[in-house]
Amino acid sequence: MKSIDRSATAYYDAGTEFNRLRTGIGRIEFERTKEILLETLPKAPAVIYDVGGAYGEYAWWLTSLGYKVHLFDLSERNIEMSALLSEEYKGFSLETAEVCDARRVPREDESCDALLFMGPFYHITDHGERIKSVRECFRLLKPGGVLYTASLTPFSCLLHNITVYRPFAEEGEKNTWIEDPGFIKMAERELNDGCHVNPDRTVYAGIGSAHFHSAAALREELKEGGFDETEVHGIMGGAWLVHDLDAVWENETSRKALMNTVRLLDGHEEILGLSGHLLGVSVKK
Repeated sequence: MKSIDRSATAYYDAGTEFNRLRTGIGRIEFERTKEILLETLPKAPAVIYDVGGAYGEYAWWLTSLGYKVHLFDLSERNIEMSALLSEEYKGFSLETAEVCDARRVPREDESCDALLFMGPFYHITDHGERIKSVRECFRLLKPGGVLYTASLTPFSCLLHNITVYRPFAEEGEKNTWIEDPGFIKMAERELNDGCHVNPDRTVYAGIGSAHFHSAAALREELKEGGFDETEVHGIMGGAWLVHDLDAVWENETSRKALMNTVRLLDGHEEILGLSGHLLGVSVKK
């Protein structure tokens, strides 16, 4: 197997992922993804594999709902940090939390009812290796099992940096990435073929080298891996563009209004790319 780009593994081994879903645009991603899971998951106590599940935000939440959840992640640091959530979810425990590669999960064929694949897919930059990872998900799922695959769109990096462009702000708050020729070259490549080439995160301090998908490209690669049909959701719609998101989120009326816009835009193919984050839902036939 080809190795995952070291810039990506370094990002997670630094503990950067911790609490990402509890602040900023991560709050929208977490809330909408949970809604879709509740609508489409088999009933508890079904067996769920959370492959590439970081430190287990989804895994622990699903465990608290009565599911039997196994957490897997390539980063040892993420698996270590998963124990920190045990204080929040007292009385519950994961079935397992272990380090492994998403392309080779140490479990039997057809051994889970649902599989969350919400981290590894965009970090596998080689096409053949991505298809291998999807086929591994297919192997693990029981017939009728549900796969949830997260991806980033080719527009995500550029759009985000347009929203945070602050050329005249004070030092420490200034953001001028879209003026940088190296960044623009990187964005052009993303828009052209989905390749986010950022070795050692030297061009832009994001997630490291990755591969981004349009909704059509996501469906096509999942089909290559054995899943004939995939419903693709735009997880954040245009809600992530709102000013001062954390303050808005704390107000219940504002939060509900914002999430309603996400649901309204979801499913409109022509605007899915605006979301930045996509979630494919596939059923093993």
